[in-house]
Amino acid sequence: MAGSEQPAQPGTLYVVSTPIGNLRDIGLRALDVLRSVDSIAAEDTRVTQGLLAAYGITRPLTALHEHNEATVTPRLIARLQGGESLALVSDAGTPGISDPGAHLVRTARAAGVPVVPIPGPSAAATALSIAGIASPQWLFYGFLPAKAQARRQALQGLVALPFHLVFYEAPHRILHCVADLAAVLGPERELILARELTKRFEQVACLRLGEAQAWLSADADRQRGEFVLIVAGAGPADGAEPAAARQVLATLLEELPASQAARLAAKLTGRKRSELYRLALDLKPEAGDQP
Repeated sequence: MAGSEQPAQPGTLYVVSTPIGNLRDIGLRALDVLRSVDSIAAEDTRVTQGLLAAYGITRPLTALHEHNEATVTPRLIARLQGGESLALVSDAGTPGISDPGAHLVRTARAAGVPVVPIPGPSAAATALSIAGIASPQWLFYGFLPAKAQARRQALQGLVALPFHLVFYEAPHRILHCVADLAAVLGPERELILARELTKRFEQVACLRLGEAQAWLSADADRQRGEFVLIVAGAGPADGAEPAAARQVLATLLEELPASQAARLAAKLTGRKRSELYRLALDLKPEAGDQP
């Protein structure tokens, strides 16, 4: 089997990983499937058309993305049940991992349609492979919320976790993202910042969270491309203290406005008042006032 082609089978949905940048990273099984399926469901048909053209492949394409997934999926399932084979691809990497496709896969399984994974590139795995992390445990979060308050609130739930944290981020949000990471998780944590992985301008930097915003701002080119951020997990001191401060603050907020609660919590816990005030607004936005 190793040396022979493995064409697509009728009535089967194939979840196909595609390169995250360098087109030479495509797998042989992926090429077999893309050449032989009846059609391909793609996040952006223009992006997928470029990949197919690079390998001389011509197949019918259907757009399947977050805005049309609910309406397109029933039609694709009907075609699969009719005996057609279908490949699901995203713009880069593995479909369903911070990319569209999970709804189609779940619906196909519920309908009794065989779903076959064709593994390959993943931005998270690629970044982790060069991060030099000794611990085998890590948490893949994906994209943090786009809005600042929701992003900080999400990060508060991760403060005490001892695992390395893996995030994706877009270029237009990267400065705000690293600022919030430093503010909530602490400026001393180690950060592996990887951008444009496998592409011409690939860059990997190892620095502290508190240094990241300045490093990115020093060169506008450093803010370009897609990012994978790997943040060190909480140490013993990082985990317990913020959790205790959060509990104290939450109790004070039951009776006091945010500024007073933050001031008292700072005296009781030794943490910065400004940090506690931001947390107070996340916990109870209606308690907001001037610190």
